Amino acid sequence: MQQNDLKQKLTPLQFEVTQHSATEPAFRNEFWDNHRDGLYVDIVSGKPLFSSRDKYDSGCGWPSFTKPVEAAEVVEKRDLTHGMIRTEVRSQTADSHLGHVFDDGPKEAGGLRYCINSAALRFIAVEDLESEGYGAFKKLFE
Repeated sequence: MQQNDLKQKLTPLQFEVTQHSATEPAFRNEFWDNHRDGLYVDIVSGKPLFSSRDKYDSGCGWPSFTKPVEAAEVVEKRDLTHGMIRTEVRSQTADSHLGHVFDDGPKEAGGLRYCINSAALRFIAVEDLESEGYGAFKKLFE
């Protein structure tokens, strides 16, 4: 999708996060405390990224997940910005900046914490999966 088209489709914050690797404020974003069952998809491509079943409260102020729904859709890249060594996560299809992955997640769930910007996501409630074209993912919530 062209940059001008994305500027029309996305809010300014969504555009800055996904296209320029910005970070939204902690505890002041749409999904950090969302507890509904559903699927989180890439705001740009619509590709499924994370399930609410893998979401947990890490205390960091951003949505945190233990694993992606489809590992191939979440790409890891080394990030040396801000004087830190981190692992950035981006969506494979749209190359959207999503956030970062850390190794301080729940040990019993694999030990990873995918710390994701709400602005990079669209949430689809489990009751809307079928009508939104994500019916194949209903099995994750049964």
